[in-house]
Amino acid sequence: MISINNLTVSFSGKDLFSDVGFHISDGEKIGLVGKNGAGKSTLMKVITGEQRPTSGRVEKPEGLTIGYLPQIMDHRKGISVLDEAMTAFDHLRDAQDEIDRINRELADRTDYESAAYADLIVRLGELNDILAMETSEPPEVRCRKVLFGLGFRDEDLDRHTETFSQGWNMRLELAKILLQRPRLLLLDEPTNHLDIESIEWFEEYLKKFPGAVLLVSHDRKFLDNVTSRTVEILLGKIHDYKVPYSKYVTLRAERIAQQTAAYENQQRMIEKTEDFINRFRYKPTKSNQVQSRIKALEKLERIEIDETDNAALVVKFPPAPRAGDVVYKGIGLEVGYPQKVVFRDADIEIKRGEKVALVGRNGEGKTTMMRVITGSLEPFAGESRLGHNVQVGYYAQNQEDTLDARETVYGTLERIAVGDVRARLRDILAAFLFRGEDIDKRVSVLSGGERARLAMAGLMLQPYNLLALDEPTNHMDIRSKEILKQALQRYDGTLVVVSHDRDFLDGLVDKLYEFRDGRVYEHLGGVAEFLERRKLENLQELDRRFASPAPKPAKPSPPKPRPAPVDKKKKNRLAFLERQMADLERKLKELEAVLSAPGENDDIMELTSNYLNAKRDLDAYENEWLELQ
Repeated sequence: MISINNLTVSFSGKDLFSDVGFHISDGEKIGLVGKNGAGKSTLMKVITGEQRPTSGRVEKPEGLTIGYLPQIMDHRKGISVLDEAMTAFDHLRDAQDEIDRINRELADRTDYESAAYADLIVRLGELNDILAMETSEPPEVRCRKVLFGLGFRDEDLDRHTETFSQGWNMRLELAKILLQRPRLLLLDEPTNHLDIESIEWFEEYLKKFPGAVLLVSHDRKFLDNVTSRTVEILLGKIHDYKVPYSKYVTLRAERIAQQTAAYENQQRMIEKTEDFINRFRYKPTKSNQVQSRIKALEKLERIEIDETDNAALVVKFPPAPRAGDVVYKGIGLEVGYPQKVVFRDADIEIKRGEKVALVGRNGEGKTTMMRVITGSLEPFAGESRLGHNVQVGYYAQNQEDTLDARETVYGTLERIAVGDVRARLRDILAAFLFRGEDIDKRVSVLSGGERARLAMAGLMLQPYNLLALDEPTNHMDIRSKEILKQALQRYDGTLVVVSHDRDFLDGLVDKLYEFRDGRVYEHLGGVAEFLERRKLENLQELDRRFASPAPKPAKPSPPKPRPAPVDKKKKNRLAFLERQMADLERKLKELEAVLSAPGENDDIMELTSNYLNAKRDLDAYENEWLELQ
């Protein structure tokens, strides 16, 4: 279907990859792998035609439809989720318009025997076939199935796209691509913004997808479950394996081992032959043998070992200071933001040494709970407290975005390091693959993966006994994720992690808290057991949404935890609102003082925006406070 021939892409005179080639056949599911920066995203852009290669060509059949999901894209605003998804069927409206035009033309023509008339009849049949095939299931029903599979709810479909996060808008773009049913899907990190349940639905969808798929992902299980072929970009070259990712890793290691053994045997043979030649070169009685060996060496095809990129993280967390038996305890928690409670009546207990995952759909409160644990957000009601001598190291979901883009790699750590650790900053950066001139790079030029590594390096600057990591593996390649996982398995402190990466969580955590429908449920055991318990229920839920109405037996509701007394909740909420209002009033006064006499470096637009946002939040808090009073 697609042939990539002698492709070279260069930047500033340096080859990203050189003279590479492979073929994508119809229906193939291919995993495209390689370290961050190897050129995977660039190769996809070359295939789509968004980027021109330095040399070589991509041969595509005429009329090939390609669905491309990049890592970063712009999103439309001012349109509902369902209406935006329905734009995937704009081509059907165009087809109907063309059918109407042809019918009008046929009604006016009388040249029934002409080739032009016959061509119109053929085209009309093609268009009717397209419509019949594409509308065998109503487009809106197809839209809803895909949107629900990717995690949207009924109440989300009428909301405007700008009210959703970047991650949810990426899901919407993915839905539009899937609904268009292209012959080739190019997916660049499609699971970065999907939760575990949506990933499982997406896997099943891709398995049944009749077209070809070229997929970049750092999720080993996702690659294993979807792909049957692995194409590796390594040091500018292509290595093609007709197996899924895990088998590719084994075959690659075996190939390198065989090459190494054959190379070493050949080197020993060459050494012995050269030794014979040197010893008997000038002995007439051995001249024929010497010449024979010289010719044999000249004709010998030398074995070479494929180059490997052995650079990898070397992560070892500092020993954790001893904490109390209970590291964190939350009782009857009600947590949320102004005008929205995310979850309520939650009981969470994390003991010393436990490794715990917070899982669930996006928007159910996992990151919010992390903020409660780390003390940056207070619950509306209930009790939240850290244990004795607990020191928290927090990696936020957008941690890499909080770095100062103007600062250097070394300066980023130097600015926050204190004490004896300042003498080890270069070693810490080297462990995270920042070596030599890399430490002088500005943060602004770093890739997403490099920024994530730099932010993670900040956790090495002091010994913590509770690591709270929110999506720590986003943007990390597979090898880096494996090394981080091993380091966390060896870590002797307590771990709380938010992640949708099943392979990363598998074998790492021994307890999960699931955030679902405004509640929090405890699951003992690992992620495999959790998924096994939840999968059947999830699949049935999706099936029920599109099944014909039928009576269903009532399902007993789980017993609800006893709510905290209303008066106590009300009192806590009022106290929280009063603190927030006081903080916002102080902030507004500070902003007013700056706006009344701005300096030449002050951004008036940004200051005004901050002022209006703070005023809006204050109004919301005051309204709620008055209602409670």
